[in-house]
Amino acid sequence: MFNILTCISLNASNEREERIRASRNWKDGKFVNPQPLINDIGDSILAMFFKDEHASPKNPIDYEKTNASVLLSEPASGLRVTWFGHSSTLVEIDGTKVLTDPIWSDRTSPLSWIGPKRWYDAPLSFRDLPDIDAVVISHNHYDHLDRQTALLLNEKGVIFVVPLGVASHLIDWGISNSKIRELDWWEETKIGNLKIVCTPARHASGRSLFDKDEHLWAGYALVGDKHRVYYSGDTGLFPAMKEIGNKYGPFDLTMIETGQYNQAWPDWHIGPEQAVIAHTMVNGKKMLPVHWALFELASHSWTEPIERVLAKAKELNVDVATPKPGQSFEPEIKKEFSRWWPDLPWKTAKENPIVSTQTE
Repeated sequence: MFNILTCISLNASNEREERIRASRNWKDGKFVNPQPLINDIGDSILAMFFKDEHASPKNPIDYEKTNASVLLSEPASGLRVTWFGHSSTLVEIDGTKVLTDPIWSDRTSPLSWIGPKRWYDAPLSFRDLPDIDAVVISHNHYDHLDRQTALLLNEKGVIFVVPLGVASHLIDWGISNSKIRELDWWEETKIGNLKIVCTPARHASGRSLFDKDEHLWAGYALVGDKHRVYYSGDTGLFPAMKEIGNKYGPFDLTMIETGQYNQAWPDWHIGPEQAVIAHTMVNGKKMLPVHWALFELASHSWTEPIERVLAKAKELNVDVATPKPGQSFEPEIKKEFSRWWPDLPWKTAKENPIVSTQTE
């Protein structure tokens, strides 16, 4: 029996390696972007020492304890989203429940005692999480792929949907290959009646000094019977966003990263203004800004991303949802959101331009 299981495991591993090597994004032992990334190492180091005085909140954040009882009922419209901060969300779409890049750990780090620490407790305790059908992981950076959370979710029997190469982490942690769907860009899988499409992103990967770009990065289109949601993952702006919109839009909701940017890495993390432009490129109806308000991963004021998103959204007439972390909402049901973040100094697009390169 041991030999049989070993052979099955080796065959699965060989198949994964073959799919990686066959990917059009794989070149010379690494995954690559169609538009290369600019990264100024010197300015990146300087950013670590010259941070905005409000890069982290000085007072407790006004987050909301997620109402677990609400999650036991189906959304009236068929689509409900709960934002837990950063890029972690629960998307309830046409009868299927999907988590995006969930992280319940205290730190986004390989070590429990050092590294960026969350600013508030998880809005929903793990034991109150409803039954989840699928987890989508955009890439293997620690603020998106959390080992502790993955192992807890594995106990619930969920299906993990991941980009090429990322399955190796899950398998190393003891998660069965049968619970993993590994996809290249433009590939899709079905969880019940929900189609999950792995879409391109412009980013990078790595969990150590020795595995740079050996695992693919991605976004996702969630296509239900009646609703569609787009999650960007971490990304700079890139031309194929229009193709995503043409193929899978219009999207009832887009969840696009808006924070943790810097002029030193404009292609790694999209700036707030281009995040709003990305929303229009993929043909979105309502936008939920994500990748902010939980960790300090860049030098800008922690409220700057949402202020700049709202300014650009007003200019382009884009409807933006601004729930508190932990708050659930249905994009199709009109809801007024409070201005829950403090009024702090922040730099405008003119003062701190973040513009991805090679976007024409």
